Amino acid sequence: MSLSTPIVVRRSRLDALCDAVVTVADRPSLSVESPFDATTLGTVPACNADDVREAFDRARTAQSEWADRPLGERLAVFERFHERVLDEQSSLLDVVQAETGKSRLDAHEEAVDVASTARYYATNARSFLASRQRTGAVPFVTRTTEHRRPVGVVGIISPWNYPLTLSISDAVPALLAGNAVVCKPDEGTPFTALRIRELLIESGLPADLFAVVTGRGDDIGETVVEESDYVCFTGSTEVGRTVAAAAGRNLIDCSLELGGKNPMLVLSDADVDAAAENAAQACFSNAGQLCISIERIYVDSDVREDFLDAFVRETQRLTLGAGYDFDYDVGTLASEAQLEKVQSHVEDAVEKGASVQTGGRRRDDVGPYAYEPTVLTGVTDEMLCADAETFGPVAAVYEVSGIADAVERANEGPYGLNASVWSGDTARAEQVAARIEAGTVNVNDGYAAAWGSVDAPMGGIGDSGIGRRHGEVGMTRFTESQTVATQRGRPLTRPSGVPPRLWTFLLNANERLANRLTAWRRSG
Repeated sequence: MSLSTPIVVRRSRLDALCDAVVTVADRPSLSVESPFDATTLGTVPACNADDVREAFDRARTAQSEWADRPLGERLAVFERFHERVLDEQSSLLDVVQAETGKSRLDAHEEAVDVASTARYYATNARSFLASRQRTGAVPFVTRTTEHRRPVGVVGIISPWNYPLTLSISDAVPALLAGNAVVCKPDEGTPFTALRIRELLIESGLPADLFAVVTGRGDDIGETVVEESDYVCFTGSTEVGRTVAAAAGRNLIDCSLELGGKNPMLVLSDADVDAAAENAAQACFSNAGQLCISIERIYVDSDVREDFLDAFVRETQRLTLGAGYDFDYDVGTLASEAQLEKVQSHVEDAVEKGASVQTGGRRRDDVGPYAYEPTVLTGVTDEMLCADAETFGPVAAVYEVSGIADAVERANEGPYGLNASVWSGDTARAEQVAARIEAGTVNVNDGYAAAWGSVDAPMGGIGDSGIGRRHGEVGMTRFTESQTVATQRGRPLTRPSGVPPRLWTFLLNANERLANRLTAWRRSG
């Protein structure tokens, strides 16, 4: 293990990135800590509401010119950006690791996701944004066209757990659609957002089109929402409700990816070894600090013992460590607050009768916030970790009897973000998946299959949020639809010489004819 500081995360390099933060006057500084060793990486300005408004003013000016550019020019920026992300991948991983404490493999997932998202939207933007002919009020008489127009300036409030992916992957389709973006990263991970902005500018994006404002959410988050024409928020359900309420008052749309208590179902005919191996990744990637990671595992009684033995074995094989290399499977937690939450959930469960099958210990020898991947059994409803999102390297294994019991248990609680179903019969598993109340369900995978399918919508239901990223809707949400209807001949109003009764008869006859034509088309 080596904790020697990479060049890109040395203090002088990070200070240079801060030149891009929008401020209208000198501001106090916020310290940014590295979870690897609790040392200070650098400082960023503590922006206030005036700074946020200035960033939005600059963004609006830049957006007007950007929206007028031919789409081909906008596409070229992101084709270059795709290559810059891959070329500068190592430096990106260094910054992400320094700010989050995650393993390099987990940081790599973020870089690949950003490149994949840029490629996908650069490839599909023309079709997603193209004007489309719609059926007119009167066929052959009314020509109706739907256009897509950018909403303006998109506000993105991104979290600390995936600071690269969640600062830029929503911004890519927003920018390609002709919008500007103001990003407010979490105060613990601002340098990742600033570094990825640097690559955007190097790729040809106008500097004011992607602004970064740094500071505490309590100080500037409300202003970001107030100034936005659309807002993206990823974080807790509690804060998400506040964001949604503010967006509603301002009559703007929003998308929110919030909390989850994601279940995995292991059916009686599942490949137990494969399920256990994947569960170790699905539960403990990024030290469990992943909205779509698995925290509840429901295993059919026929295979429960075999699965538990295999899952504990796979969990114990994971290497826990802190360093800028690929030697470790699991990194550290991101902060003292995260460590305290994880410890409190495990301690509460043990005090109330749960059993620790493996893990369950803080590891100061690894890092100040390191905690072992932990498997619990005997978790009951009165325990904190039964219903509340732990957001750490803790998973509970439960025994169920049959599919109906597993589905009922999986659907308990207010969340509905992600789920997983394991079975040797994929058709059967897909039928079970359709009964689970979650925005994404993976068959024979924990979360990567759905997350990696960027052509399909991704998001939660219930307390897990509203709106979707990925797919066509992941771009069109940043647009307003405009309908232009051109009438050939006379307007669609009653001619002065036609009696009202005759006019209504003609309208009804037209509607009946249209219905018959529709039925005829359906019949083939």
